[in-house]
Amino acid sequence: MAEIKSTLEKVMERAASMGHATQEEIAAEERVKDGMRMSADYLQGKEVDFSSVLEPTSSSVLVKRGLVQAFLRNIVLPRDEDQQRTERAMQGLLALGKESGDLLSIFKDMKGILDNYQQHKKEIYQQVEDAFRQQMEQSMAQQTGQAGLGMKVDPALHPKFQEEWSRIKADLDTQYNQAISQHKDLVAQRFSVTV
Repeated sequence: MAEIKSTLEKVMERAASMGHATQEEIAAEERVKDGMRMSADYLQGKEVDFSSVLEPTSSSVLVKRGLVQAFLRNIVLPRDEDQQRTERAMQGLLALGKESGDLLSIFKDMKGILDNYQQHKKEIYQQVEDAFRQQMEQSMAQQTGQAGLGMKVDPALHPKFQEEWSRIKADLDTQYNQAISQHKDLVAQRFSVTV
């Protein structure tokens, strides 16, 4: 029992020491948060001056890390047609990277992936909708014994359609998110930042 108590005491001491950050660690975390706040302002369309971050000082490196992390988090698959936030995040990263050719190439690929995602999602949705509509019309014809009652069938309102579409869209999102993540990793490496 004494061994268990001493082990427990060690765990408690370790947990207590982990809860106390040094002043330097707190200051470093604040600089990273400053960068995240700058990115939020930039993404909202406010004028942000990145010149102070481009000079390699210990403080500016931390601010830059916060900027890069926040910008990368805002590069996501679009939920609708609007990709302004993602495009703005890419522009911010380009400004931080002084519009280097490698970043331009990565973002061109990412933009292509995002555009393909939009198109692919529309095509698959239409295919699922058409297949489901056909199944519903056949089922109604079998039940009534008559074909083509002139009824308009909207498969999107059927719970089974929503269930099937959610499953298919989740698979599609996973595939495209993996591709985007690979490109985000390249950008993070370029800035020597962990995502």
